Amino acid sequence: MDAAAHDQIHELDALVVGAGFGGIYMLYKLRNELGLDAVAIDKAGGVGGTWYWNKYPGALSDSEGFVYQYSFDRDLYEQTPWKTKFVTQPEILEYLNGVVDRYSLREHIQLETGMTDAEFDEPSGTWTVRTDRGVTYRCRFLVTGLGLLSATNMPSFPGIETFEGRLVHTGAWPEDLDLTGKRVGVIGNGSTGNQVITASAPIAAHLTSFQRTPQYSVPAGNRELTPEQIQHHRDNFDAIWEQVHNSSTAMGFVESTVETFSLDEAEREAVYEKAWNEGGGFRFMFETFGDIATDEDANEEAAKFIRRKIAEVVKDPETARKLTPTDLYARRPLCDSGYYETFNRPNVTLVNVKENPIAKVTEKGIVTEDGTLHELDVLVCATGFDAVDGNYVRVDIRGRGGETLKEHWSEGPTSYLGMTTAGFPNMFMILGPNGPFTNLPPSIETQVEWIGDAVRHVSATDAGWIDVKPDTEAEWTQTCTDIANQTLFSKAAGWIFGANIPGKKRTVLFYLGGLKEYRSTLAAESSAGYPSYTTNDDVLEPAI
Repeated sequence: MDAAAHDQIHELDALVVGAGFGGIYMLYKLRNELGLDAVAIDKAGGVGGTWYWNKYPGALSDSEGFVYQYSFDRDLYEQTPWKTKFVTQPEILEYLNGVVDRYSLREHIQLETGMTDAEFDEPSGTWTVRTDRGVTYRCRFLVTGLGLLSATNMPSFPGIETFEGRLVHTGAWPEDLDLTGKRVGVIGNGSTGNQVITASAPIAAHLTSFQRTPQYSVPAGNRELTPEQIQHHRDNFDAIWEQVHNSSTAMGFVESTVETFSLDEAEREAVYEKAWNEGGGFRFMFETFGDIATDEDANEEAAKFIRRKIAEVVKDPETARKLTPTDLYARRPLCDSGYYETFNRPNVTLVNVKENPIAKVTEKGIVTEDGTLHELDVLVCATGFDAVDGNYVRVDIRGRGGETLKEHWSEGPTSYLGMTTAGFPNMFMILGPNGPFTNLPPSIETQVEWIGDAVRHVSATDAGWIDVKPDTEAEWTQTCTDIANQTLFSKAAGWIFGANIPGKKRTVLFYLGGLKEYRSTLAAESSAGYPSYTTNDDVLEPAI
């Protein structure tokens, strides 16, 4: 950018940071519906958020396509051309670009522009946001759609900087990288590692999976939908989204209320087998029985079924042993397109790094503790993200009294409703900490619509800003903790509690009470006139 652009100050009503699912809809809401002067910025070279960065082989939604899209415009929904049960990364990216153009948003999105710091000025009630492009924005409302999974977590191994091949993270996949004929190493085997390994093994000369924790995974069952199924989704638009909004996981199916041990062993086996053949990780965990996520004995029954399937699929007993989890089935429920079958291939090797740790990285590849050099051309880090709050604490965001967000969250990230945090007025987070753990587009729409109503309300009053009360934030954080402790998820060392980041304090990062209850809480707050918030003059009349 030329020198004249430096130190420019753009006065706005609202600034949106991020241009993924959340940022795009927020910009639409602010500009096209509320008529505000709003701009979105994103450090990426294109819109799409997660789906812009995650271009790795095999990248696929694990929410079914008919509910992994916007619902705010029925015409848009009926024109979406997706024809498969799950949707690939290129299709989702094309869809989001189409949405941006459909609603004439592109000219209001500044790409390759990252937020470096943001500061709230109490007397004027405005945010000043500086960017790495020399442009400064001053706005009344700041909305952050930084993404749950976008602050990449790179591992630190001795000698990793000496590796002479390509070192990549799945969350920043280079467009020019082709794994065909390469010796590929993949560290990590969560949802992303699972997809990368399955998609890359058939084209790689050799693939080595460096597995940290064996995972429970069920088939995705991805397939082309029939014209009748597609038409059914379009014809039943209202009923589908009504069900989604009144469900727990927002995945487009009715969650089971049947208890595992209310059926005998043969009946249970039939339920699991049907779900296995249908496909879908969330369906397997939540559509089969209602107590898999809350009762250890019920959880173990489901886990035993998956373990038996691994033993049936994987031909080599030692490889099967390494791939078989023994802990709770209580992480993000995975699904795959032939993950376990991949380890039957002659060009695939599995290294269990808990039994045989990575000792160092050399210019030629990875050396494990047993002294073996695994020669590699490409080392893929499918090592996840510093989830939820990672992107926030990496930026200098200062609220009232100059307090930084990092200081405010020193004991773990907190919020009210996953959208506001005390001391940071008129700053709204899309998918901030302790928001709902669901299929994301319905939660994103729920939050964006609530934020839009709050912005409209504040704009119509004499109040300059609203700020959530600290006690309310503490109560919501405790509510999220209490609900999480009623589930088995809190007993598993998964990323949804920050357990994948060395040194990061384990904390609750999500509201696990379901979308229906979450939407009810939001509606009660707004209809009562935002009683959980204070204003600069401590006056905020009830909404009409």
